[in-house]
Amino acid sequence: MVRHVIIWDLKDELTAEQKREAAAKIKSGLEALKGVVEGLKEISVVTKILDTSNGSLMLDSVFEDEKALAYYADHPEHVKVKNYVATVVKSRKCVDYKI
Repeated sequence: MVRHVIIWDLKDELTAEQKREAAAKIKSGLEALKGVVEGLKEISVVTKILDTSNGSLMLDSVFEDEKALAYYADHPEHVKVKNYVATVVKSRKCVDYKI
């Protein structure tokens, strides 16, 4: 099993309302991939981040193996969400590890 964690920072020029809308759209888009992308076991997007955090939102997902993670990366439904994410985020950090 592989855990795939992403932390994004939303663009500074977005208003607070635009940030809430962007986070909600990312959350719904990515969480909808469960049952669509083969090998994706768990997926959740955390949008209610405490003030002590240094990110805007976080993806936490689990895949069967590295092959399934690679399949997800190029899956057309994931790419649609990823293309939207690119329009609203200023930075992205990723950690992948075996569990």
